[in-house]
Amino acid sequence: MTETAKWYVVHTYSGYENTVKATIEKTVESRHLQNQILAVSIPLETVTEITESGVSKTFDRKVYPGYVLVKMVMTDETWHVVRNISGVTGFVGPGSKPTALSDAEVAAMGIETPETKEVVSFKVGDTVEIKDGALKGTKGTLKEISEDLKKVTVIANMFGRDTPFELDAKDIKLAEE
Repeated sequence: MTETAKWYVVHTYSGYENTVKATIEKTVESRHLQNQILAVSIPLETVTEITESGVSKTFDRKVYPGYVLVKMVMTDETWHVVRNISGVTGFVGPGSKPTALSDAEVAAMGIETPETKEVVSFKVGDTVEIKDGALKGTKGTLKEISEDLKKVTVIANMFGRDTPFELDAKDIKLAEE
């Protein structure tokens, strides 16, 4: 059922975003709708402000005030549950028909990043070549691969010394012997 879940934008009264999010989450829990309403999000951005006295203050600010994003399977029941939460004025879309966000809109808003399964074709101990940046063309030994497969540590000989370099995994390739 999760394959038909899409992100929808719910309009709320200003300042009610957190209350609406909490109420939706409680309702999902009490009605056992976890397989139909999968996520509720209020996108935030971290802002640093410098006051007149020169003190820097960091806080989170809502990116879209007055809106809550809900990932759900749109059915009459889920529409009714979300629509009748106190503080919700409706879904964004023409008339009473909610419009789902496209994958491009979801990615642009940074709500969720599409999960891509990284396939690493090298292993610790392999001889690799750096294919980008200032060290392009340098060969070294792969010493470590991060758990998320995004970073690697390569030991390369620079000026007669073995030197470790942390690089993005996409910036290396297996060296041709």
